[in-house]
Amino acid sequence: MIEIKNVVKKYGDKTALKNVSFDVDDGEIFAFIGHNGAGKTTLIKAITGIHDFDEGEILINGKSIKTDAISCKKEMAYVPDNPELYENMKAIDFIDFICDMYEVPQEKREKNVAKYAKIFEMEKNMNDTIDSFSHGMKQKVALMAALAHEPKVLIMDEPFVGLDPKAVFDMKEIMREMIKSGKTIFFSTHILDVAEKLCTKVAIIKKGEILKVGSMKAVKGDKSLEKIFLELEK
Repeated sequence: MIEIKNVVKKYGDKTALKNVSFDVDDGEIFAFIGHNGAGKTTLIKAITGIHDFDEGEILINGKSIKTDAISCKKEMAYVPDNPELYENMKAIDFIDFICDMYEVPQEKREKNVAKYAKIFEMEKNMNDTIDSFSHGMKQKVALMAALAHEPKVLIMDEPFVGLDPKAVFDMKEIMREMIKSGKTIFFSTHILDVAEKLCTKVAIIKKGEILKVGSMKAVKGDKSLEKIFLELEK
């Protein structure tokens, strides 16, 4: 579970997040949407402990990201909008490196790496260096590294960008399977039709303020999510 309580983030005179509050419960796929510059990535980096924030509190399964960051990070995985990987490493070595940090037992990591390499059709590329990969292949490596340690909380910033249609489909299926086992998924996206079909809850942010948050059905009513988003963004 992610609890975001009255979070404020400032960059000099600019307030990037203005008293942002909402919860992401276990077993939920939560969509976070807004225009570029609305504050999506700023909040995601605050949740993951990459950026500090000025006021408020963020709890990951009851632990504070401010005061107990290591415990929080052990329970989560983060996939950024632009996969920043060690490109001189082989794909398998990079994923092993991440698994080492999370102290994933050898049998468990081998099972999960084999599983996701097959799903993402990367079996033949695992011993290739990452610098030889396309953007989409790098995104798959980032996703595999995030999934290999079976995180309780998965946080992603535009996870579908660069993925081919099959990989998008496969990732959506993985997300559905995760929430069946009570995991928590929070991600930003510009692909509103995917968010509408996939997510149980949604928050819309504009200029650092939450305009609307709640169940997908409650937020969009009888309209499409795209229609609601465009009306709120006027």
